[in-house]
Amino acid sequence: MKFLSFEHQGRPGFGLLRGDAVVDLGGQGHADLQAAVAAGALPRLAAAAERLDATLPLSALTLLPPIANPGKIICVGVNYGHRNEEYKDGSAPPQYPSVFPRFPESFVGHGQPLLRPPESEQLDYEGEIAIVIGKAGRRIAAEDAWSHIAGLTCLNEGTVRDWLRHGKFNVTQGKNWDASGSMGPWLVSAEAFDPQAPLTVTTRVNGEVRQHDSTANLMFPFAELIRYISIWTTLKPGDVISTGTPIGAGVRFDPPRFLKPGDVVEVEVSGIGTLSNPVADETAARP
Repeated sequence: MKFLSFEHQGRPGFGLLRGDAVVDLGGQGHADLQAAVAAGALPRLAAAAERLDATLPLSALTLLPPIANPGKIICVGVNYGHRNEEYKDGSAPPQYPSVFPRFPESFVGHGQPLLRPPESEQLDYEGEIAIVIGKAGRRIAAEDAWSHIAGLTCLNEGTVRDWLRHGKFNVTQGKNWDASGSMGPWLVSAEAFDPQAPLTVTTRVNGEVRQHDSTANLMFPFAELIRYISIWTTLKPGDVISTGTPIGAGVRFDPPRFLKPGDVVEVEVSGIGTLSNPVADETAARP
């Protein structure tokens, strides 16, 4: 099932996608999709939607990140095997995941512009698969990890590259510019996936494939990420874990191929769909 968050005629809402229209679930006892996830209500809402009409055309909605205000957004770096080789430093595969936080304001929804800030011309893309936590847990065993997942979504972990190097031991500055990344277009509930079946992630810029890989090549699979992260922080419903990006980010080209106003970035994940966003200068988009 594909659940999405949206604005319609100035009103926030959430619903379930059916073809090219949406079943409005705003009257089903939950304030938003995040509250529905926290209540473990997605199966009940899916059943309720079968009795309701899809009255909202998808084209009439402004899509928001599926989870608008996660308590935690934890991103994983260098998680595909080829990504470690991409650094060409001869290092062995890492023993532990590399993680860092992002803030909700750094993401926009499907169709909304990614903003290149006036302070940098090095806005880059990183196509990823994001996990949305559905059940709270601490020190979650890997074999139990899938039961803590509400669903999966696409994510563009947009990065301002030169600002990554401002701090010696962190990348937070380059990873948290307002509206530099995107999430969506919807949340596909966990029961739609076989936990053992690999997923593919593909990133295109203006139709050109820049990134493509399979989760079969993850150094730290979803279950291991949940196990490791939940050792040191309690994962709660609505928390987001972004699982890493394949090789092919713009910074890795010679010369680098950073995003420019007018570009369109697409992140496609098998079993989910395609997240698409145009690129605009921040000053032009937010006078």
